[in-house]
Amino acid sequence: MNIGMIAHDAKKKLMQNFCIAYRGILSKHSLYATGTTGRLIEEVANLNVHKYLAGHLGGEQQLGAQIEHNQLDLIIFLRDPLTPKSHEPDVNNIFQLCDKHNIPLATNLATAELLIKALDRGDLDWREIFKS
Repeated sequence: MNIGMIAHDAKKKLMQNFCIAYRGILSKHSLYATGTTGRLIEEVANLNVHKYLAGHLGGEQQLGAQIEHNQLDLIIFLRDPLTPKSHEPDVNNIFQLCDKHNIPLATNLATAELLIKALDRGDLDWREIFKS
């Protein structure tokens, strides 16, 4: 499956720790991330990540295009709800696209862990049928 990963600055360390903890599961899938997040994941978890531009430079839009074309199966977007972003419309676009295309979306660690464990159990295999 194709997994999209985004983390706001205040959540990048959390994303790194998440990827270390679930490296065994994530290594079985294709990972896509905004630039800095992808680089940080690669550095600590030794995972291959297809990296786009940094989020604020268009990376969130590049991931959004993949979502629009139904090419991602799961999005983990660890966001910082306490710090407003100048590119907030792009962030909201990700949420709308996931809703439109029925793509599971985690915006916090608790939901990310639930989705990753469901992925490992095969609970998200319906995405393969849905994409066909």
